Amino acid sequence: MRRSSLVVLALGLALGAPAAHVPRPDRAQPDVQPPAGGRADVPWGVGEELIYDVRFGPLKVGSGSMQVASIDDVRGHETYRTIFHVRGGTVFYSVNDVFQSWIDTRTLSSLRFVKDQDEGRKSRNTHIEIFPERQAFLENDDKEEQKSVASPLDDGSFLYFVRTLPLKPGDAYELNRYFRPDRNPVRIRVLRRDTISVPAGKFPTIVVQPTIKTNGIFSEGGHAEV
Repeated sequence: MRRSSLVVLALGLALGAPAAHVPRPDRAQPDVQPPAGGRADVPWGVGEELIYDVRFGPLKVGSGSMQVASIDDVRGHETYRTIFHVRGGTVFYSVNDVFQSWIDTRTLSSLRFVKDQDEGRKSRNTHIEIFPERQAFLENDDKEEQKSVASPLDDGSFLYFVRTLPLKPGDAYELNRYFRPDRNPVRIRVLRRDTISVPAGKFPTIVVQPTIKTNGIFSEGGHAEV
């Protein structure tokens, strides 16, 4: 079993959420143009917290959360600071990952990405500063910038950006916006409609499958569904 196949996320994306800067499906997407001024129109706000189960097939193997924690300043840009936390595992393998993303409120590009990962017996901490204006990023204590892409996104900010798309079952997106160019394109498949039951009631949802050429729950072999 590949490590990345451990997790299937059960998370409801609300139907009818407003779409901003919507690309057409089933083709490579152009770069998203920023709005003329002010914040982009998005279906989330500070204080939102989504709680979900982590499942492997029918078994619950953990839990997690996604939250919009605050509005922060990053190098003079107003950003949403989001926190994506996954914890759980089995008797043989455990995961406790925290991904923090700082997303420009105007362009929805990622400006900073911090990963604290405890997976099995390995721990790893990564701090990445992303510079959309010159399509570059710095990782940890590196002095030399690496090449990035226009309108970059990271693992966490991709999940928020997907919520701005008009998700319809059968649609597929290819997005060349992952901040590491060699990991593109990111593929988003809209699989089906579903209904989930939570303590607050039953809600209609859309099930999507993101695929990123990287290690982790959204890797090509992981088959994670959101």
